[in-house]
Amino acid sequence: MNDGVVEGDWEYRPLKLPPGVSRLSAAVQLSIQAEFAGWELSRVRLYSDGTRKVLLRRKRPRAGVPGLMI
Repeated sequence: MNDGVVEGDWEYRPLKLPPGVSRLSAAVQLSIQAEFAGWELSRVRLYSDGTRKVLLRRKRPRAGVPGLMI
């Protein structure tokens, strides 16, 4: 997987799925990312050759107040 990008409160990670990946297989891969890594789907682009470029995003954890235990 490619390196992520941080913008404001969100972290983004691009993902490229090759043409041979079925729609069901792509959905399963993205569900696993959502369930176990906290990613959600931001954008999907489907190209004429069957390649999918997906952009995943997740909220960045906010830093707590120094010295404050919750």
